[in-house]
Amino acid sequence: MKRKFLIAGIFALLALSFAQAKKRPAIFTKGADISWLPQMEASGYKFLNNQGDQEDCFKILKDHGINAVRLRTWVNPNTDNGSGHCSKDETVAMAVRARKWGMRVMIDFHYSDSWADPKQQVKPKAWEGLNFVQLQKALYDYTVDVMMALKTAGITPEWVQVGNEITNGMIHPEGRTDNWSQLVQLINNGYNAVKSVSPTSKVILHIDQGNNSERSLWWFGNITKYGANYDIIGLSYYPYWLEGNPDYTVTIDALGNNLKDLSERYGKEIMVVEVGGEDTKIQNTYDMLTAVLKKVREVPNNKGTGVFYWEPEGANSWSHYGLSAWGNDGKPTKALDAFK
Repeated sequence: MKRKFLIAGIFALLALSFAQAKKRPAIFTKGADISWLPQMEASGYKFLNNQGDQEDCFKILKDHGINAVRLRTWVNPNTDNGSGHCSKDETVAMAVRARKWGMRVMIDFHYSDSWADPKQQVKPKAWEGLNFVQLQKALYDYTVDVMMALKTAGITPEWVQVGNEITNGMIHPEGRTDNWSQLVQLINNGYNAVKSVSPTSKVILHIDQGNNSERSLWWFGNITKYGANYDIIGLSYYPYWLEGNPDYTVTIDALGNNLKDLSERYGKEIMVVEVGGEDTKIQNTYDMLTAVLKKVREVPNNKGTGVFYWEPEGANSWSHYGLSAWGNDGKPTKALDAFK
């Protein structure tokens, strides 16, 4: 009899533990897109920790609270430091390295040979001249190829972006937002390709101006109307790039309200997958990051799941990009402490 009570007690404890685990929110993602890192290292750039000692950039990031990396992927990139690299092989190597540091991985398909964003969504050269049916197949096959390479290397990305800042669509001209039906067909081919290799990877659709509710509702309303498949809403938030370059305090509440509204309206998890502030205004960038992290955490039902800084390691002295979180002395700035 005692044995029966003991077994029953064990099962009850296991059931309670399982129930508590289901209620427990997932680990909040504090990430960084570090796709410039291989080029920086190849050029001889030395990363220093806060004490001034040379260290692996991954360790420095991890010591500052970063627990995930985002890696952009280009179809047939050149080798230029500014607009090249990010090939399939380089992406896989970076993902393997991230996993060794215990970090989660996001893959960001640009579906271009170089930068894709609201101003440019240039079709890969190898896909020029294809009709729309062939273009869909090329996108599907390429996505499967990269995902299979990751799988072979032992990497299951937690997240995959189908397109980068596709506010105006992707793979122009066929995937412009003046033809929602075609854009959604391209999106769904990417989604299906990802899931065919890695069913557990969550697919993100990503647009810019995360504070802009009207823009967001126009975009997600249309892709919902036309039947796009996706798991997570991804937004960029760069106060610096907004018209008039306002201080983040002007738009941070709009970001928070938009995060909550989109998540509740469409029933999706939501993330800020790109954020950045001026490297010359370190305290202000620190304060902005702290505020963004807070706004994402405040999305109801634990649907706000993370924030990714875009190229915090991309020091201006190397990249000539003014929104990193790294100083010209080779050390991370105080801004990166916001993730601790």
